[in-house]
Amino acid sequence: VQLQASGGGLVQAGDSLRLSCAASGRSFSSYVMGWFRRSPGKGREFVASINRSGDNADYVDFVKGRFTVSRDNVKNTVTLQMNSLAPEDTAVYYCAASPEFSRWSTSYYYWGQGTLVTVSS
Repeated sequence: VQLQASGGGLVQAGDSLRLSCAASGRSFSSYVMGWFRRSPGKGREFVASINRSGDNADYVDFVKGRFTVSRDNVKNTVTLQMNSLAPEDTAVYYCAASPEFSRWSTSYYYWGQGTLVTVSS
């Protein structure tokens, strides 16, 4: 599976942004899809994941109620809708594919190239 993330940009605090990840290959629906981020001075951290059918999602506490992950297994895309963005959300965001529902980055076999989100105060 090849992944291509897009949608990043520069926004102000309180704004919304929608990230997309397009997957190539016929096996997209067999993978759990996740979003991770890497902030300046921090390691890569889990943000959200969604199961194969798209009816179950997992979120890290600091994005719950603000971010929503969804997927379209026909279009082979996964989306991260980010609302009420804060400067602390500034990071490079990566989409990734895993054979299991997990928060661990080591469980994810395929990674997109990342898209930069910058939130100004």
